[in-house]
Amino acid sequence: MYVVLGATGNSGKIVAETLLDRDHQVRVVGRSKKRLEGFAVLGAETFEADIADAAALTKAFTGARAVYALLPPDLASTDYRAQQDRRTNSIASALETAGVTHVVVLSSVGADKPDKTGPVAGLHVMEKRLSQISKLNALFLRAGYFMENTLPQVGIIKSFGMMAGPIRADLAVPMIATRDIGTAAADALLKLEFTGHQTRELLGHKDLTYSQVAKIIGAAIGIPNLSYVQLPADQVIQAMTQMGMSKNMAALICEMTDALNSGYMRALEPRSAANKTATLFEEFVHEVFVPAYKGQATTA
Repeated sequence: MYVVLGATGNSGKIVAETLLDRDHQVRVVGRSKKRLEGFAVLGAETFEADIADAAALTKAFTGARAVYALLPPDLASTDYRAQQDRRTNSIASALETAGVTHVVVLSSVGADKPDKTGPVAGLHVMEKRLSQISKLNALFLRAGYFMENTLPQVGIIKSFGMMAGPIRADLAVPMIATRDIGTAAADALLKLEFTGHQTRELLGHKDLTYSQVAKIIGAAIGIPNLSYVQLPADQVIQAMTQMGMSKNMAALICEMTDALNSGYMRALEPRSAANKTATLFEEFVHEVFVPAYKGQATTA
C-alpha cells in the first residue's frame, strides 16, 4: 500500500492515478475528504488529515510500503518558512513513528543551498531532516522550474499585451511539466531501487529563457511579437499581493528569483537521460496554457 500526500495537486494526482492504474492499493491524504472523492471512485482509500498534524499522519502512514511526500504551497501564508518547517517536522515524525522504509520527496533544484533561496530553503531543511532518519530510504527529486509557473502570465498578457516577471529575460532555466515529476515519482515508488538518502534532479526536456517562452506562447495564441519584460522586485511584490498572495510569500518568491538570476540557485547535474523528461514546452502550451488563455478547462 502506497500513501500519497498532495494527491489533489499536479504531481500528486499523477502519482496516485499511476499507482491505481497498476492495481496497487493507494491511500490519498488531504485536508478535505470531499476533494479526495474522485480518488475513492478510482479505488483509493481516502484519509483526511492536516500534514502539520503528526499524530494523524502517523496513522495515515501506518502500513505503507512507501510514501510520496511534499510540502504543498500556501500562497496566503504570512510566515511560509515557519509553516514549511512545522510540516516537515510533522512528516518526519510520522515517517519515523510509523516505521516507513521508503519515501520519495518532491524537492527542488537549489535545495543544496541552506538559505537565500526563498521557499526552496524550506526544502533544504526537509532534505536534511528526513536524512536524519537512519532506517529511512529517501529519494529527493530536485525538480526544475515548473512550466505551470507561466500560467499567471495569462492575466498579464490579457491586461498589458506582454509577459512580465522577476526572472531575467535571458536566463535559461530547466523547465519541467509537473506531470513529468509525477511520472518520475511514481516510477521510483514502483521500483524502490533507491537506498540511503539520495538526490536526483529532474530538469525537464530543455532549458528555456523567458524570451524564448514568450516567443513560443505568442505563436500559439496569435501574438507573434509577444515580449517579456523583467520587473523590479517591488513591482512584482505589489502585483502578487494584489492578486491575493501574502507579502511574505511574494517576498520569498522574489528572493528565489534573485537566487536564480545570480546563478546561486542552479542545477548541479549535467543534462542526461536520467534527469531529462518528456514534455516539450510547446506541448504544455498547446495542452494547458492555450486552453487557460481561452478560458477553457485544461488537461493538467
